Amino acid sequence: MDRLYGISDFAFPNRWDRGTGPDVVERAGRASHGDREHQQIERDAAPDSEQPRSGFDRSRTIYRGRNRDYSLRESEVRTLTDVGKFRVVPADDLARFGYNGNRSQMEYDIRNLTRQGLVEQRTIEGRSCYSTKVLTLTKDGHRLVARAQLVPRKQATYHGLAKPKEARHDADVYRLYQKVAKEIERYGGKVRRVVLDFELKKGLYRALSRIQPDKDPRYERISIASRYNLKVVNGKIPIPDLRIEYEDDCRNIHRLDLEVLRNANHLSPSP
Repeated sequence: MDRLYGISDFAFPNRWDRGTGPDVVERAGRASHGDREHQQIERDAAPDSEQPRSGFDRSRTIYRGRNRDYSLRESEVRTLTDVGKFRVVPADDLARFGYNGNRSQMEYDIRNLTRQGLVEQRTIEGRSCYSTKVLTLTKDGHRLVARAQLVPRKQATYHGLAKPKEARHDADVYRLYQKVAKEIERYGGKVRRVVLDFELKKGLYRALSRIQPDKDPRYERISIASRYNLKVVNGKIPIPDLRIEYEDDCRNIHRLDLEVLRNANHLSPSP
């Protein structure tokens, strides 16, 4: 039986050079000659009538898509990438973690993203511990994240609302990630990629379906599980709710597999 782990059970490096991390806006502006017309960006200031209240970042970047331009602030770009990586993000949690409790700034950004057709707000049945109002990317928002290279190439992103049960699960995963990512950074680490169970299942099930009849299924299962850095337990392959890949100060990559535990404030690794 697996014991429960707190974040202090995991070892993290002591230092991290935060200056080496890529800037999302600058990275999004790099493009090949063939794709430059879609990824070209330029700095522009929003009209005075559209300025948020004092203290918010007012600079905007114009992202040129295939059929239209999108005017986004840096905080709006971060919201797009967060929502895309986790598929469903509760509005309350986004305000708390993504905007450090500044709900008015979040609401301003969401109005702008919604007006441009990049994000939509939906309602799901949930528990009282988080808001039932959630955010997801639209198809256009998903295309922009990919076209402008707002996330690393290996980072999967999603759009649309899953089934209600899956949506509640995804909402819990976002909160779990925020808690663990904060500890990783506190100990000097840098998150490089997040992998949802959906992505792991997709690749794993595809590989399992291709096992040849003349092969030993037990051996093949072990081989395939190992390929995804998983293990076979009692003939099955447990899949974590969330996998975090992070980099230490020596640029070594580590993986941390986590599960959402209902009614418990602990983290549990997959068997």
